[in-house]
Amino acid sequence: MNVIVSNKYQSLLATLDIDIIKNINGEFEVEDLVNQFTNFYYNKMILDITALKNYQDIATIQNLSVSMDVSNIIILLDDSEIVNSPKYLSSLISMGIYNFTRNIDAVKFLINNPNTYKDVAQYHQLNNANTTSDEGGDYTKLNLRVIGIKNVTNHAGSTTLTYLLKKELSKKYNVIAVEVDEHDFIYFNDKSLKTTSSLDLPAFIATNSDAEVLLVDLNDRGSISACTEVIYLIEPGLIKLNKLIRKDKRTFEKLRDKKIVLNRSILNARDIKDFEYESKSKVFFNIPNLDDKLDNQKIIEEFLIKLGFSRFEETGVEDTKNSKLFNIFKS
Repeated sequence: MNVIVSNKYQSLLATLDIDIIKNINGEFEVEDLVNQFTNFYYNKMILDITALKNYQDIATIQNLSVSMDVSNIIILLDDSEIVNSPKYLSSLISMGIYNFTRNIDAVKFLINNPNTYKDVAQYHQLNNANTTSDEGGDYTKLNLRVIGIKNVTNHAGSTTLTYLLKKELSKKYNVIAVEVDEHDFIYFNDKSLKTTSSLDLPAFIATNSDAEVLLVDLNDRGSISACTEVIYLIEPGLIKLNKLIRKDKRTFEKLRDKKIVLNRSILNARDIKDFEYESKSKVFFNIPNLDDKLDNQKIIEEFLIKLGFSRFEETGVEDTKNSKLFNIFKS
């Protein structure tokens, strides 16, 4: 019989088809759980990490690992950047916590098939001597640029922009593009585009560390923690901007000193100055609507030069089309 300790993911955990002897919901101090379960027999405890007060502080998890038998605990992680960062996951492993996941389906599997160190060793940082971080990722090799492309306004075009950047960069650099927690790359009919999960992203980067550039399509929710730099996409339409501000009035304050890129933009130079003045921010680059069927994209090349990719000379590029206009039908 198993125990469920839930909070944010109460309804999700309620869908588990497992034997439950006790189910509690709320936010708890580690001491609360110790007092409730020290002399309580159970097979596994499925712990919604948000049920722990101050769970983003790794010291809280350390307290848990000292006070309880973590080999009997399966932790359902949330989607926060801190919890999914390489440093946090590595710390879990250092404490002997091997059974963690963001996938509800994996929870049931782990009950009867608990992880060993071998199963999670890829997330364990044993040597940080050759690592660096501009935006949070602290394990990537110094000669590898891991560039995250993240939507700030909903569906601002991160997937298509990642594809266009990869296509252009491939002419001069050894580049890999990967999307996180989505499967939209398949619609470009390009088998070189990769897909992974947030949890597996650090391992994917480590496996492909011989590349010069790794582009990560973070979409709307992906964590930036594994990236050495991040491009924040804003589609500057009135409705999208108003939705963004209503959701979080401090959005642009949080984006201060970040690489803000206007995408699918119809703004001219004067409009951009007005945008910067009203939002109290600085626009790094302005990208108009682009035809993703073109082989060469002058504006993308200019953007890459602005990002510091020096192998691209600042010369004009003619926009030429593929021999197949849409290239939809594959043999």
